[in-house]
Parts: sequence; structure tokens; C-alpha cells
Amino acid sequence: MRGAIFFSSKYGSTAQYAQWIAEATSLPVYDLDETDAALAKFDFLVLGSPVIYYKPMFHRWVKRNLDDILGRPTVFFSVSGAGAGPKLDGWLADSLPAAFVSHAAHVALRGRQDPEELSRYDRSMLIIGGLKNPDRKAAKEEIHGFDFMDKKSIRPIVERIRELQA
Repeated sequence: MRGAIFFSSKYGSTAQYAQWIAEATSLPVYDLDETDAALAKFDFLVLGSPVIYYKPMFHRWVKRNLDDILGRPTVFFSVSGAGAGPKLDGWLADSLPAAFVSHAAHVALRGRQDPEELSRYDRSMLIIGGLKNPDRKAAKEEIHGFDFMDKKSIRPIVERIRELQA
């Protein structure tokens, strides 16, 4: 089966994961901001997006391309400061079509946030969010940044791709 990786990225973490997955699987990789590659050319899809302001950055793209996505096996990786769990699951369920959420095999990856690289707006919003966050550990990460990037965390994605290619 022929597959491809499609991703969106704002500050680079999702792009880095997409590149690592491409290196491990030899799949072509497409930045959604730079391509209009037809999803229908591929037998399966690997889709990646950062979660920004409680929703995947590419949520509108998913809605526009939902029929093509649902027509083939799909692996979806999200990248955020939040780990896998009910909080992240809720954000995805609130912002993505239910058909996509039930169709795509989701893998939650942890990203990187360097406050120095953020836009003024994003930095301000994270400071406000951090000050309001009752979880003090998460609040500190929102305000001061974090780096949870881990190449080994792509293993479940690579394994699923190899199953699809077999």
C-alpha cells in the first residue's frame, strides 16, 4: 500500500516528528501550507498537527478533506504540551468531526515550546492561561516553556505504517 505523511506545523515540533517518521518509513512528506497534493493518490494517510488553543491547527483542513480521509486508513498524530488522556481527547472531540475521531488511529506526541520563539500574541495567551491554570506544573510549563520532543515516541506510528505496508 502506498502512503504519505501530511502535516501542519507552527513552531516546528510537528514538522520534526513528520521528518522523523518519513526517515523511518521512507514515506513522502507534505507540509499542508506548501502543497495541494491529492489525498486520493494514496492508499493510507499519516496526518500530523499541533494542538493550539485546544484544537488541532489543521481542523478546518480535516473538515474540507473529510471524505477523502475517511476513504482510507488514517494515522493521526497530535503534538502538544498535554500528554495523552481525557483532556486532549476532549479537545480533539470538540474540534474535529466525530467521523474523523472514530476513524483515525490517534497517537499523542509531546512537543516543544520555547517562549522566545513564540509570537507576542501566543506568548501573552500562554502567560494568561498559565496564571489561570489550577495545575501548577502545567502552569509553569505554559509560562516558562518545555521540551518533550522524543524521537522514540514515533514508534507506534512507524509500527502501524509497517502493518499497512505489509
